[in-house]
Amino acid sequence: MGLSLLGATGSIGRQTLDVAERLGLPVCALAAGTNAEAMEDAVRRFRPRLAVLWDEKAAGSLRTALADTETKVLSGMEGLLEAASLPEADTVLAAMSGAVGLKPALRAIEAGKKLALANKETLVCAGELVTAAAKARGVPLLPVDSEHSAIFQCLQGAGEVKRILLTASGGPFRSLDAAALEKVKKEDALRHPNWRMGPKITVDSATLMNKGLEFIEAMWLFGLRPEQITVLVHPQSVVHSAVEFADGAVIAQLGTPDMRLPIQLALTWPERKPCPAPALDLTKTPPLTFEEPDLVRFPCLKLAMDCAGRRGTADCAVMNAANEEAVRAFLEGRTGFTEIYRLVARTLEALSGLPGRSLEEIVAADEAARRYTRSCL
Repeated sequence: MGLSLLGATGSIGRQTLDVAERLGLPVCALAAGTNAEAMEDAVRRFRPRLAVLWDEKAAGSLRTALADTETKVLSGMEGLLEAASLPEADTVLAAMSGAVGLKPALRAIEAGKKLALANKETLVCAGELVTAAAKARGVPLLPVDSEHSAIFQCLQGAGEVKRILLTASGGPFRSLDAAALEKVKKEDALRHPNWRMGPKITVDSATLMNKGLEFIEAMWLFGLRPEQITVLVHPQSVVHSAVEFADGAVIAQLGTPDMRLPIQLALTWPERKPCPAPALDLTKTPPLTFEEPDLVRFPCLKLAMDCAGRRGTADCAVMNAANEEAVRAFLEGRTGFTEIYRLVARTLEALSGLPGRSLEEIVAADEAARRYTRSCL
């Protein structure tokens, strides 16, 4: 058993490498964006056959730095596709942020790999395409997100599902009013109360767009209709999600907010092995509260939920691309926090209804949405 890790230098990637090292799992390929220094450290630690950086200049620096090793260094989409289909890797963990992860995920499925998904944009942009390909190839899709991992666990050996209860922490601005949200700064948005994540997903958690993306992802992972998914704000992040069955029974998965738990489960399933993450002590757990999300103050969630049911169109891909561009602009100080929603909504209004049945149509819609959002900026 070998692992190909796409997104090796990000938060999920670093934690995955820690889990793999403790499990004694061979790492065959590593891929990342631009961080040549972190990639060199990871290569020297795990000695993979292949290392990939998306940026060609960074890959050139890495190639020079690793001249004394046997690791092959590639760049760009060509490198990602090779990493996703490397013969000696039977598991691909996709943790690269953004729509760039779509083509490698499809290549991994085509190659018959077990696909552990931490890249939610893959199913957001092309859920119908990806799930159909996985079914046709007999490839398991194992969720890495804590919420989807929780639902996956609750569904094992279970009966007819009435709905799933998808929990959200509410982010750092759960209690802020609309006027205060207009004044939010980058450093405020990057202070998540419960989780330590990369900047893009942390901002998405602050706008609740992340929960909207997870809403769409859950629909495809578990074969549900949008009306079978209920989002609940749960500030303590102890109940990672729950499932309500036809008879009214609710099964939930609880645990500490530590991503090593769902990462390890995705790598070892159906086995469960000891994990270094702290165990949940119910005697020390604070009171658990739940509330409905405020879709007026956090309209990104409503926008994503509305897109979820538009099958046959590229609306989800358009929304995702616009959001990626808007969040990047916010992180670079080129737009405001509440402007993220306005940019995404404006792009979606302009480009809604584009066809999205094929990979080519989805890629074209993604590119069009990025161009439009940049023009708005």
